[in-house]
Amino acid sequence: MNQFLSSLPTWVLDYSGALAVLVSLYFLFGKRRAYWHWSNASLLPYFLLFVSGKLWMLAGLQVCYLLFGLHGLYLWHLEERRDRGELKFNEAAWYGVTWAVSLLIFGVTVYVTDFAAAWNWVQFALVVVQLIANFGTTRRWAWSWPVWIVSNALGAVYYGHTHYWALFGLQFVLAAMSVYGWREWRRDERRVVALA
Repeated sequence: MNQFLSSLPTWVLDYSGALAVLVSLYFLFGKRRAYWHWSNASLLPYFLLFVSGKLWMLAGLQVCYLLFGLHGLYLWHLEERRDRGELKFNEAAWYGVTWAVSLLIFGVTVYVTDFAAAWNWVQFALVVVQLIANFGTTRRWAWSWPVWIVSNALGAVYYGHTHYWALFGLQFVLAAMSVYGWREWRRDERRVVALA
């Protein structure tokens, strides 16, 4: 199995992860649960890609994203039932536990990263911004979209440096889609306020 994985060209991992992300965003705009399934599907190729490049913080981020994906999928289910008045749940505990584990993973990956390499500081900034954006997305807050745009700008610079060309090109697509997503989610927020 290891020999099979090591024989995979990095471009296969790069492009397959990018395709899964693009499909996931289609569902994210509508706040549909299929977003989480497709987003989670992108994690394995990206994890393997980043491990092969010894990009530990980005590899660790994929593990965090899996936690967020499983957490977010179930959390959206709980929130829908809460909004229908079917149940109440301990929101603080649900939101807190995944973040505590994710920050622990992030801390470990920062610890094993060599910051003598200047580009690892860009990787660090990219991961921090993506964690913040993902927090807002998990809660379905509109401000998460402009944070994703900042992440896309950092990502374009970083992935251009690493020659991960699908990820590089994906940053521009994601930034454009984020503008659209931001507009749609702000419209939803205004609608909720108007109905309240």
